[in-house]
Amino acid sequence: MAEEKVKKTTKEIVEEVLDIKAETLKPETKAVKPLAKAGKRSAKAVAEVEEKVEKEEKKKTASTEDNPKKAVKPTRSLLERRGKKYKAIAEKIEKNKSYSIDDAIKLAIDTSTTKFDATVELHINLNVDPRHADQNIRDSIIMPSGTGKSVRVAVFAEDKQAADAKKAGADIVGSDDFLKQLDKEKLDFDILISTPVLMAKLGKYARLLGPKGLMPNPKSGTVTPDVAKAVTQAKAGKVEYRVDSTGIVHLGIGKVSFGETKIKANFDAVLANIKSNKPNSIKGSYIKAAYITSSMGPSVSVDLSTL
Repeated sequence: MAEEKVKKTTKEIVEEVLDIKAETLKPETKAVKPLAKAGKRSAKAVAEVEEKVEKEEKKKTASTEDNPKKAVKPTRSLLERRGKKYKAIAEKIEKNKSYSIDDAIKLAIDTSTTKFDATVELHINLNVDPRHADQNIRDSIIMPSGTGKSVRVAVFAEDKQAADAKKAGADIVGSDDFLKQLDKEKLDFDILISTPVLMAKLGKYARLLGPKGLMPNPKSGTVTPDVAKAVTQAKAGKVEYRVDSTGIVHLGIGKVSFGETKIKANFDAVLANIKSNKPNSIKGSYIKAAYITSSMGPSVSVDLSTL
């Protein structure tokens, strides 16, 4: 009898557990927790929360009704956003057409829109990867026709070399007194030339000079014992160029007032210098594209077969 009673009791317990599980699976039979007398579960707190929710919902519906979504207009092209004067001048250049270098220079001069003497710019896209040391093209060149800019040259030198730099026409010459100007972040010069012996003292100013392209470098000829020659070349129109992170060389090759002949001479000198720096690791075409433009003017594509 006792054994049957135990079995019966176990069976009853199992049935009761199953009944409880079935009840809990039905959402309508869930027990509602009683509200507390105070705190977050009190009747007053619950009512305040419900009121806040209703207000937020009313605000959302009101904002959508008052401010319906507007249709987004497609972005206009760069040419469409230009002024009337620019558009009229840009019509002289045919789309998707490449011009010979002579015609490109002539168009760049004719389409100059500025009142001042604009710079004629050359942009050449090279088939190089600047992340590789041998393909990080960098050099300096003396423009045969000059640059049309007045350049202020500073020389960091001592004794005889400082005297030679002054005779050559350097605007600023000094050693320790020049460093005091750098301490004040006074950079009233365009090119800085230094002797190899004093370069170590400029090391701590790399963060000041480097981003502005003023740090002397042996590759650009601005670190040299013959500072007088470097000053003469800088005054004569020596410029430095290098590819940017995308492999493009950006360089001014003269002023609009120079005329076609002088600009063409500068272009030929730059192109020959760039070609002479072609890395041996480059196979196939070296120049991918070339454009000529004036300051704030439309660009003209150059036919690579004429280069």
